[in-house]
Amino acid sequence: MAQYAVMIFERETPGGAADLPPEVIEAHIALPDRVAALGGRIVAGLALEPSGTATTIRGREMVTDGPFIESKEAIAGVFVLEARDLDHALALAKLTPIVDGGVEVRPLVDFRVVES
Repeated sequence: MAQYAVMIFERETPGGAADLPPEVIEAHIALPDRVAALGGRIVAGLALEPSGTATTIRGREMVTDGPFIESKEAIAGVFVLEARDLDHALALAKLTPIVDGGVEVRPLVDFRVVES
């Protein structure tokens, strides 16, 4: 099965994930089982601290505090999903609990070299 990154974007709040309603947290906890029931698999998943905790490196020398870009929504978390194809990945990603944002789904590049 192919792997996809599902990036969760949300409007930021001062407390980050701690500000999520309990039912949203419960829905995130239940997500791997819901995805598995539809034939996919979540390989890994992580919530991120608020973007104010980010440090950005540009080039090799410039290090700045804060996120790379300014926007109304910031990346709040990411998970790696295994799915049959992009259509399957999109259907599974639609199960992601979102409060005030959206998700972005991208295929992952497999750099493994297959010897023939």
